[in-house]
Amino acid sequence: MLSAHAGLWWGLLGVIAFSFTLPFTRVAVGGLSPLFIGAGRAVIAAILAAIALAVTRQRPPTRAQWMRLAVVAGGVVAGFPLLTSFAMTTAPASHGAVVVGVLPAATAAMVVLRTRERPAASFWVFAVLGAVAAIVFAALQSGGLGDLHWSDLMLFAAVLAAAIGYAEGGLLARELGSWQTVSWALVLSSPLVAALTAFAAVDRPPSATTAQWLAFAYLAAVSMFLGFFAWYRGLALGPMAQVSQVQLAQPVLSILWAALLLHEPIGWLTALGGLAVIACAALAVRTRLNATSLRPTATFPSEEH
Repeated sequence: MLSAHAGLWWGLLGVIAFSFTLPFTRVAVGGLSPLFIGAGRAVIAAILAAIALAVTRQRPPTRAQWMRLAVVAGGVVAGFPLLTSFAMTTAPASHGAVVVGVLPAATAAMVVLRTRERPAASFWVFAVLGAVAAIVFAALQSGGLGDLHWSDLMLFAAVLAAAIGYAEGGLLARELGSWQTVSWALVLSSPLVAALTAFAAVDRPPSATTAQWLAFAYLAAVSMFLGFFAWYRGLALGPMAQVSQVQLAQPVLSILWAALLLHEPIGWLTALGGLAVIACAALAVRTRLNATSLRPTATFPSEEH
């Protein structure tokens, strides 16, 4: 019999898997080009996804669902990995973790816009405060509001891409299933990311150490594929409201790994910025969840067809 807290444990496992993404990207860019990392990891994940879909004999999506899968692919398969890979060539992983910490609130905002929900005004207040906190943090570490580094712009664009992809993917998962959604998105994007990977390999032939290749392997197999199994499994088991809030621990864990694995100094500004962003995101997400908790919970299709 499943534990009453199984959903939370699966969700936490997914968050732990994702929390290594920025630190390991920072490791991989030491020997591999950002384009190769961002596109190449999607190629490997797409191969794994195709095998999983074939073995379990999943039904192909409808034409309308393919169009929505393109949005998911653009956000979480291409957009977020590529943008964060380029950002990590110059920005510390701990810095990126603070900026990306606004993602839960950004995802909630995209869901509100996508589903035309009408949350309380406090939701938008906290969501905007979280974004402002992230911008101010990035600006202070860059020298001022007029001196935002291009890596900060990449990180903010990555947050926007992931928020759109997560929101559409979460809605689509109610129709296709959880892991099936990300798998079909990977398969759909495979021709594009394969071409980008080939171009990157020719333009800058990979030359990495064993540690950098291992970091890349983790990004491909776990961050891009297996991590979604645990994360979406946790959401499916639920309760979804509580499980979704586990994601707020991700920036804290990423900063911890950056300090332990990369020996990045964690100053008071990073700690304060991280706490401010996480607090605003938590308040925004909780406000939206409280506003929707009385509505019927959507059911998910079986993980196996």
